[in-house]
Amino acid sequence: MCRLGYFPLPVAVEEITADWLTEALRQRANGTVLAAEIVDVTHTTTSKVRLRLQRDAAAKQAGIPELIIVKGGFQPQGRDLDFMHRREVQGYRDVYPIVPLPSPKCHFADFDAERRQGIVIMEDLGPRGVHFLHATRPQTYEAMARFLSALARFHARTWASPDLAAVGRWGGLVDFFVSTTPWIEHYTVAGHWDRLIATPRGVASSVRYHDRERMRSAWHSLAAFGADATPCVLHGDVHLGNLYTDGTGAPGFLDTLACRGPAMLEVAYFISASVDPADRRRWEGPLVQHYLSEAARHAVAIPDFDEAMELYAMFLVYGHFVWLATESAHQPEEVKTANAARVSQAMLDHNTLEKIETYRAAHRQDE
Repeated sequence: MCRLGYFPLPVAVEEITADWLTEALRQRANGTVLAAEIVDVTHTTTSKVRLRLQRDAAAKQAGIPELIIVKGGFQPQGRDLDFMHRREVQGYRDVYPIVPLPSPKCHFADFDAERRQGIVIMEDLGPRGVHFLHATRPQTYEAMARFLSALARFHARTWASPDLAAVGRWGGLVDFFVSTTPWIEHYTVAGHWDRLIATPRGVASSVRYHDRERMRSAWHSLAAFGADATPCVLHGDVHLGNLYTDGTGAPGFLDTLACRGPAMLEVAYFISASVDPADRRRWEGPLVQHYLSEAARHAVAIPDFDEAMELYAMFLVYGHFVWLATESAHQPEEVKTANAARVSQAMLDHNTLEKIETYRAAHRQDE
């Protein structure tokens, strides 16, 4: 097999050299990187390395900016998160050029299976003066509606598409439930579960959701239900920490985990963790209706409102697992606690577990 010039991908920050950057960036633009200075490095679930480039005239003419972000698995646990790197690469490399979602300009994206590394080189949004959202700052109705409009357009492009089949264009994207279930099973063994429940985010969740066996059973029922739901391509991780707005308030999306799954899963995950519980009770119905209306504008055969809200209610359980089980190396505790508390309250308001258990009982009767 021919090895491209930028392989192998770097797995340590010091391996991001001017020569490597030149080879990587030449996949989309001509020019040479003469030198690269590290401005700063941020470690969360993945690492973001901000670099200041010295570029030749051809690189400048081709639109290679002075400041870039190199994102990848540069931490010790990076090799264990290669499945996430692969999905992000697929989003930037394979999905967004065909099905756009407002996001940073991507200059390079690829995955190295041998080194279990995925790297995306993207624009540094700092010079654009964007506003990054955060879990500790719940959003307004108007801001939520703008993001849901963008999501509806994005989902509609692949809603129930034949290209989602295994042999289709999007067949290489993982199925959401297939990829998520092993992670859920890992954290619902007794030792892990007890540790999570004892954390601030666990304490902030309702005690109704501390029953390990009940929650594990609810997930497996949800996965069976979700396998039959109409799929589309998902961003995969729409929470406030992965979102920004520009000077006009227009939405932008970061950190995709591209996959195939039901759209209402993404809608429920986003709404439930992004607004104050008191506002959510008033807004979530109108916001879901707004999303459905926007999707319908793109000729999608959407579910009616009542069906959509049933889906919304059951899919909330995924967000609860995310914010309970995300490790401290990946997200600050205040983010996880705020989100877990919001999602837990949404589940109480919607009788989420009861709805899932009703589905399971009906399904067993049909067998």
